[in-house]
Amino acid sequence: MAVGAAAQVKSRLSIADVVGETVALKKAGQAYKGLCPFHGEKTPSFVVTPARESWKCFGCGLGGDIFSFVMQRDGLAFPEALKLLAARAGVELDERSRREDSHRARLREVLGIAFTFYHDVLWLAKVGQPALAYLRGRGFTDETIESFGLGYAPGGWDLMAKRLIERRGIRAEELAEVGLTTPGRRGPIDKFRDRVIFPIRDAAGQPVGIGGRILPQPEDGSAGRDRGPKYLNSPATALFDKSRTLYLIDRAKGTIRRTGQAVIVEGYTDALMAHQAGFTDVVASLGTALTPGQVALLTRYTRDRELHIGLAYDVDPAGQSAGAFGVRELQQLISDMQKTETGMSVGIVRLPEGMDPDQVIRDAPERWREAVARPVGIVEYLIDTAADRRDIRTADGRRQVVDAVLPVLSEVRDPVTRQAYLQHLARRTGVEEATLAEALRSRRPGQGTGGRGGADHSGARLTVEAVRAASELVSPDELVKAVTPTEAELLRLLLLVPDEQPRVADMLGPDLLPSTIARELFRAIVLQRAPDDDGLRPGFDRAALLAGLDEETSALAVALVARPGPDPAALSADRIRYEIENLLLDLEADRIEERVQYNLAEQADAERRGDPAVMERLLNQQRAINEERRSLDRRREQARLFARPLAARA
Repeated sequence: MAVGAAAQVKSRLSIADVVGETVALKKAGQAYKGLCPFHGEKTPSFVVTPARESWKCFGCGLGGDIFSFVMQRDGLAFPEALKLLAARAGVELDERSRREDSHRARLREVLGIAFTFYHDVLWLAKVGQPALAYLRGRGFTDETIESFGLGYAPGGWDLMAKRLIERRGIRAEELAEVGLTTPGRRGPIDKFRDRVIFPIRDAAGQPVGIGGRILPQPEDGSAGRDRGPKYLNSPATALFDKSRTLYLIDRAKGTIRRTGQAVIVEGYTDALMAHQAGFTDVVASLGTALTPGQVALLTRYTRDRELHIGLAYDVDPAGQSAGAFGVRELQQLISDMQKTETGMSVGIVRLPEGMDPDQVIRDAPERWREAVARPVGIVEYLIDTAADRRDIRTADGRRQVVDAVLPVLSEVRDPVTRQAYLQHLARRTGVEEATLAEALRSRRPGQGTGGRGGADHSGARLTVEAVRAASELVSPDELVKAVTPTEAELLRLLLLVPDEQPRVADMLGPDLLPSTIARELFRAIVLQRAPDDDGLRPGFDRAALLAGLDEETSALAVALVARPGPDPAALSADRIRYEIENLLLDLEADRIEERVQYNLAEQADAERRGDPAVMERLLNQQRAINEERRSLDRRREQARLFARPLAARA
């Protein structure tokens, strides 16, 4: 991407225009007001201030710049928001990026045309009627079939390929590149034949792939011909990576953002039935085990709070069956995520034996609602499943259950939680709790069967590092203009004087920085220096920090370190603390000024309406804000007094 893309975007786009596409804004002095799109409110508390290039909701507390608004609204990571806004702002891409973007746009167009072909065959062609009857027989309404663009791939070797090549001007190599055909001696062969088609879209609603379910036929049976796997997904393409994709994420992301909860099912029909019934927090994992990319995708929508994931299909205790989740790996991921500022909980949505989610949703929606609201903890599920699958009446059966569970229990660090699990294991097996505790103590760290994570179906272990690394890359250079001078100086000092990082992290939350890219860098610093269970912080590793950042944020860090200015190595520790204290006070002063301007605008509104009660409340708020100002001034003066002897010693 062009040099200094973030700064160029801010200079070319009006934050009021971008926000105004989502929020009905009304002029209020030098700012604009409207109803916050991120929480329900009847009285406007959402303010856009063009002079500061910022927005702030004084109801829910969210705020930031043009990038943070788009990230919050669309559930995007910073690199994606930057790409989206750069394209809108006309920020030039380099020639290679321009060619790649144009090519990807063409591939999405080809897939979209194929979506339409399959959908038309389902609705309009006689050959599609059995597929339409199948979907209706599964309980799907015509509205759902239409809304989600379901289709049918007719039988025959090349019906789709011929139609799109001859009538739509699509090249054979384009069909192969998006995974719709394979080469044959006489031309391209349709990969999807005689299948119900489920279009797969990314979080932005763009076409990325296709899922196909073989259409059941009366002659199907043990003696029937082999027509391929029951479900078939697009192969990996430039657009489609199954490990980074969740079916219906484009429909579910709004609910996930609002509620902080996501439910993962296995199949397309499970997810579709959930959405048809109004359970719009459901996505499908396309038959894969839970991958870092999928977790990263979900965590985009709950950046500032805990994400609750409910797993509503088979969870294999050993993590060894295809399409199953590994309990030990999930438990470790949860433990690691809870060390960060954004935690995650994962529970098992326990359904009646032998029933798929779509059956429960269709026949007993309240039972589904209750199961989702009360998921079973992963370790508890492991204990119950291990006990159910073995004969605990025998000594060998009890030993097998204990052997299956102890590797996970040994990794539960919280002693209270571990004790509760031991009690549950004792109840299920009949083994004395003291005996189980002794067996647990005798285990060596890391000892167990199958290693720490069980089978790895996705090619990437479920670790926090892998989740964080699951993002796209962009690039820039002159980035300091994208942040405020205060942010730039504070981040520069933190990068050059790592000893100050823990103190600042304890005093300043990342969302208190005005600029999104500054937040991204500060958050990465805080995460790297997070204390372990014993309260010990790791040493600062700048190379590792840069390696874990998206390219734009990494470039900002490099630019800040290389920025001309006083060398912190030549300053005393006290002097550096004084400089940082002043910068933190400057940030606090800016936040107070935001509230002052909001309060004055509210007073003007109340005065125009002739509302003395609201006016009195606002005046009381103003007095409290003024007291905060005075307190801030006193702290500034104390900092100056502290600095004088430093200057005398210099």
